[in-house]
This record gives sequence, structure tokens and C-alpha cells, in this order.
Amino acid sequence: MTAIDTAKTAAKSASKAAARTDTAATGPEPGGGPAGRRGRTPALRTVLPPLGALVVMIALWQLVIVAFDVPGYMLPSPATMLDTVTGEFDCVLTPTWVTLRESVLGFLIAGAVGVASALVMGRWRLMERSLYPYLILLQTIPIVAVAPLFVVWLGPGMATNTLVAAMIALFPVAANTLQGLKSVDRNLVQLYSMAGAPARVQLLFLRLPGALPEILTGLRVAAGASVIGAIVGEFVAGVGGGAGGLGYVITESAVQLRTPQLFLAVLGASVVSLLLFGAVVAAERFLLGKWHESALPTDE
Repeated sequence: MTAIDTAKTAAKSASKAAARTDTAATGPEPGGGPAGRRGRTPALRTVLPPLGALVVMIALWQLVIVAFDVPGYMLPSPATMLDTVTGEFDCVLTPTWVTLRESVLGFLIAGAVGVASALVMGRWRLMERSLYPYLILLQTIPIVAVAPLFVVWLGPGMATNTLVAAMIALFPVAANTLQGLKSVDRNLVQLYSMAGAPARVQLLFLRLPGALPEILTGLRVAAGASVIGAIVGEFVAGVGGGAGGLGYVITESAVQLRTPQLFLAVLGASVVSLLLFGAVVAAERFLLGKWHESALPTDE
């Protein structure tokens, strides 16, 4: 074997070794080997647990009905609920739409007023000492006790229900926003002060962006609270303008012992809550997804 042949053989061996090294470093193709299976694992981990919990709850539901011989007017069976959903779903579409509008309006009002009031209290300490006790008082007032006053002032219907929804959802937004404004890193505040930034600049360009996680947490709580408020308002205000919401359907079904329809209305209220909550989660991913620790993916 000549020196040229020996050099060629050595070059081939080196290229094969390099190819093996690259394959080991990069792993198999995304679609086929273990890496591809690992890529599909997070989706399964997200979907399978709630589906499994749902199956277990339905099985326990049916087991309780069979074991204790529960009558249908007290607790309908899963099969009865399936028939109700498929056969009478149209009956709750309009009430669900009414409650959705009231909840969304109450949520938006609570979000705007809550953030604005927190900004005022965060800017002027005197305003915090003046307004914060009344926010706490607003949270402690039994809304069922004051809702009839709103009916007297505004009449039954959407205006009253929206106001009740906003009242219940206001405190978590304001309290969380104020806490976020006051929790900004002191070193950054001092840096802004050393640079000569006025207080309003610190508030709008440092404290407000830094408080976004707390603001969104408050909005998460307010998403469910606004639906509760709208339904409580419908309990008290009844039908206004000829259209009743889910609260009216729940009250009517309970009086007539139409338990499947009552459960269906409760399911509609849960859907409304999930829609509002999902909107807040989407906003959170958009606003925090690229920089905040709470929104970054975790390594398991």
C-alpha cells in the first residue's frame, strides 16, 4: 500500500468518526427517535391528566347515583346530562350570551377603574391612605344586601348586573396592582432618581411595567369574580329588557326542580368564566412570555 492509499484510508476513517460524533451530539431526527417522542411528551402531559380526572369524576358520579339510589330530581345521571346538553342546549344560548356581555363589561370596568385607582394611590401616598380603606370596605359589603338598591336606582337588567359584576371584580385588580407598584426593585427606583426622572416617569415607565405580573394576577381573579357578580345581580334584578341571564335560568330551574337544566346553566356559567380566564392567560403570554420568569418554560 502506497503512502497515498494510506492517507486516503485515514481520511475516510476520520470522516466516519466525525459523522458519528455529529449524530450523537445532535440526536436522531425530530420525527422518529427518542427526541421526537420527547417533543410530543409535553402535549400528552398537558392533555392526559385533566382527561383522566374527568373520567374518574364521571365514574364516581355514576357510582354515587347507583350505590345510594339518588333520584333524578336531586342529582341527574351523566346519561341524563348528556341528553340535556344535546337536546336543550339552545335554551341556554341566549342566557349565556346575556351573562357573557354583563361579565365582560363588568370585568372591563373593574380592570380600568382598579388599575387607575392603584396608579393614583401609588403616585400619592395621601391618596392611598384616603382610598384604600374604602376599597377594603367595598370588598366586605355583602353584595346581595346592596344589589336591591341598584335595582331601585338603575332598574332591573343589564346595567344593574354589570355594576354588581364590576363591584365584585374591582378589589382584586386594585389590590394586586398596588402591591405590584410597590414591589419594584429599590435599586432601579434609586437609579431612576439619580438620573433625574420625575415621579410620573418612574410610575409609568418603571413601576407599571414591573407590576404587570401582579396586574395580570388580579385580572385572573377578576375574570371569575365578574361572572359571579353578574349571576348574583341576575338573582336579585331578575329579567330586564325581556332577556334573562344564566342567574335567572338557575333560579327558575331550581324552583321547578328541573335539575338537569340547572346543571346546564351552571355549565354555561363555567364556560363564560373560562373564556374570560383564557383571554387573560393569552394576554399574559403576550406581555410576559419573552422576559418574565413566571411565563418562561420550565425544565423538568
